[in-house]
Amino acid sequence: MEFFDLLEMSANNLTRRKMRTFLTVLGVLIGTASIVVMLSLGFGLNKSTMEQIEESGGLTTITVYGNGSYDDYVKSGELKGVLCDTSIASLTKLEHVTLVSPVMNFSVLLRQGSYEQNTSLTAMSLEAMKEMNMPIGEGKLPGKGDELSLIFGNQTIYDFYNYKTEENYWDTKEQPDVDLLGTPFLVVFDVDSYYSAQSGEGTPPKKYAVNGTASIKGTNEEYNEFSWNIYCDIDALQTKLKKIFRGRVIPGQPETKSGKPYAEFSYDQAYVYVDKMENVTDVQKQITEMGYEAWSNAEYLESMQNQYRMIQAVLGGIGAVSLFVAAIGIANTMMMSIYERTKEIGIIKVLGCDMGVIRQMFLWEAGFIGLLGGFFGLLLSYLLSFGINFFLGGLYSEGGSTTVSYIPIWLPFVSLVFAVLVGMVAGFFPAKRAMELSPLAAIRNE
Repeated sequence: MEFFDLLEMSANNLTRRKMRTFLTVLGVLIGTASIVVMLSLGFGLNKSTMEQIEESGGLTTITVYGNGSYDDYVKSGELKGVLCDTSIASLTKLEHVTLVSPVMNFSVLLRQGSYEQNTSLTAMSLEAMKEMNMPIGEGKLPGKGDELSLIFGNQTIYDFYNYKTEENYWDTKEQPDVDLLGTPFLVVFDVDSYYSAQSGEGTPPKKYAVNGTASIKGTNEEYNEFSWNIYCDIDALQTKLKKIFRGRVIPGQPETKSGKPYAEFSYDQAYVYVDKMENVTDVQKQITEMGYEAWSNAEYLESMQNQYRMIQAVLGGIGAVSLFVAAIGIANTMMMSIYERTKEIGIIKVLGCDMGVIRQMFLWEAGFIGLLGGFFGLLLSYLLSFGINFFLGGLYSEGGSTTVSYIPIWLPFVSLVFAVLVGMVAGFFPAKRAMELSPLAAIRNE
């Protein structure tokens, strides 16, 4: 018997008992959809975690914290645990390190019209800003060598308050009348002197005009790690501070016993970017041996992925129960088919049909059931996955939506092949039973 004739006969046999075939296919459909959707929840957790990690610096970023005193460095000449310009340069020389950016937080007072905000500028290199993939909504990042300018998080406008009425957004529920990018801000860099002058002690410090150059993308209901910070280029900030505090100690920076500033800047943390994820652990170990505290997303990712594998195994097992039940249904359908077609099988054997062909005919019938159930199960899986993301995606993120269910490209193909194999395995013993029937006994069967 030709191969295509065998396929045609197997397909036609399934149409003899349409309702029975439909119910059996329905069982495989539900089982396939259960497995795919259950696994997609695990993959969705992993994908959303990866997205969050990418937003917070990616897998090749190491955050370094200093835990040493700059005064000790001056006395001993050792950089053990001290983050300063010299140590930043030494970190840059480590193998596999592509970029090192010091991070400096500096307190300022911003004022525009009758609105002001006491905040902290987060300063880092322009290269680090690009590596962090800041989602810029309006404007653009400053260029190398540009004057000091500010990048506003999309939520920072709500921290401005009217200093005349002392009311803020949370009092009035109205957005402050502040133009982030179109109008310059008057910036007070010596905040301590400013408040001392407000209480009648000393003279008020000078205010400097600084423009906003960009704002982070997002509405007042969307949040990300950049939403509440104001960023600037660290080189531009340091140049500005050296001019303002010429010969004086910059607030937040160490000073000598005589009250004079050191030549280098001191930092609380730095971002170290590594060329490849597999090198992060080695570089992090070297940094720790240098006396610093170091943390990377790779540590967090490894522990989370171990948890997600366990979750996927549990969810996949739950879905597999449904497919196992469907396999029993396939076996039952095929056994009933054999009993109903015993005489037909006997005639085929008497006519000299090969035993292997009879076995293949029933295996193909079982495989067709698995194929149909798997195909329509996949369609249902995509529909359910879309519904889960549509209705539940916004519940697990602060603004916007997150991926709750994710079906990788390879999963449908694997699931379809698996459904066919389950069908054929379930049909193996009925096919073997058909092959072993006695031709004469089968013909005499009523």
